[in-house]
Amino acid sequence: MVTARRGADRLAIAVFVRAPAAGAAKTRLIPALGAAGAARLQRRLAVHALGVAQRAAIGPVVIWAAPDAEHRFFRAVQRHCVVGVHAQAGADLGERMAAAFAAQAGPLLLIGSDCPALQPAHLAVAARNLLDDGGKDAVFIPAEDGGYVLVGLRHPQPSLFQRVEWGSGSVMAQTRQRLAGLGLRWAELPRLWDVDRPEDLARMATLEGFAEWRR
Repeated sequence: MVTARRGADRLAIAVFVRAPAAGAAKTRLIPALGAAGAARLQRRLAVHALGVAQRAAIGPVVIWAAPDAEHRFFRAVQRHCVVGVHAQAGADLGERMAAAFAAQAGPLLLIGSDCPALQPAHLAVAARNLLDDGGKDAVFIPAEDGGYVLVGLRHPQPSLFQRVEWGSGSVMAQTRQRLAGLGLRWAELPRLWDVDRPEDLARMATLEGFAEWRR
């Protein structure tokens, strides 16, 4: 069980979410789903990620929104959930993640909204890796495509996210090199997968809660 902590040692959960705007969300799936269908999928995945973060019940949840925090989806979430919403800032994903960790200062788990297989139990295990006595400096859930679906840090490590080829299949491998070079201790949980390609849709449909996501 993960126990609550106070002050700078209190763990929080950051969720990176792109607004479900037609034509700007899940663009690689637009050929298969159409612009409106891809936006609906983005909304469904975002709702799932936020639900996972809240049900984990291990700390406050903050949305880091892209391209900004003004989309009606984010306003609707705030009406129904106790979450903070901030706009992502930075030239690339690494800078945006570094900014989110710097804003928290203490332990933080950061997830995206592309992984329908992510569950509260994954977050609980990741949190224990950071917070237990003798815990790690960092924890990851690698993604099958070579990236990762979760990164957690005990303290901000801005240089960890530098000189990484974001969007490539070597993100996790390059991150391991950065971790080793910085002398950080880290844990990796079993791999999960993102929904990025048309062939991922059939896999997603086998998961509870996603069989009828288009409705």
